[in-house]
Amino acid sequence: MTQRQPVLFCDFDGTITTKDNIMAIMAAFAPPEWEEIKNDILAQKRSIRSGVGDMFHLIPSSKKEAIRAFVQQATIRSGFADFVDETNRQNIPLHIVSGGIDFFVEPMLKAYPLNGELYCNGSDFSGDTIHITWPHACDQHCGNDCGCCKPSILRQYPEDSYYRIVIGDSITDLEAAKIADHVFVCGDYLEDKCKALRLPYTRFEQFHTVVDALQTLGVTR
Repeated sequence: MTQRQPVLFCDFDGTITTKDNIMAIMAAFAPPEWEEIKNDILAQKRSIRSGVGDMFHLIPSSKKEAIRAFVQQATIRSGFADFVDETNRQNIPLHIVSGGIDFFVEPMLKAYPLNGELYCNGSDFSGDTIHITWPHACDQHCGNDCGCCKPSILRQYPEDSYYRIVIGDSITDLEAAKIADHVFVCGDYLEDKCKALRLPYTRFEQFHTVVDALQTLGVTR
């Protein structure tokens, strides 16, 4: 077992859920202009905070309950409940670090007894369109304008004391993956980046694989 305290940082959209909820919301509720913004984010021509904020500004605030009902239909990835139970049994902190938005992330996680914190973006429906708020902004070491800055959250857990594990799928997980001790990947984008940057990673499609791999890595008994 590693001598440092293991700590897990798990993405939500496309990781705990099988599909990216923000992309699904945009496809269902936003006008066509959202696609150009999405492409600019993926090409790293604009920041995640700027792009996601502008995409939600395209949607009327009156759609809040319709969006929440729509997202509740999302599929939770197989094995997640058992994964949560195992982290509780092993007393390993499991933090959910999400670029998703509070009004749909919080209800979907309510049923799971998480041994950790939820970090995600906030929302304001008081105007004509949806306004996203950013309670977890970049620290002085990050200039990527992340929105919910995952590497800034990881840095709250010093590498000399913690064995930091990132679980994710996409561009929003990349900067955190670069400073993690190990990465669990369930998306092609992040896997390709891990290969290119020679980051230590494990591919998974269901959370039972993560549970088994944590034991192989010596993180759990």
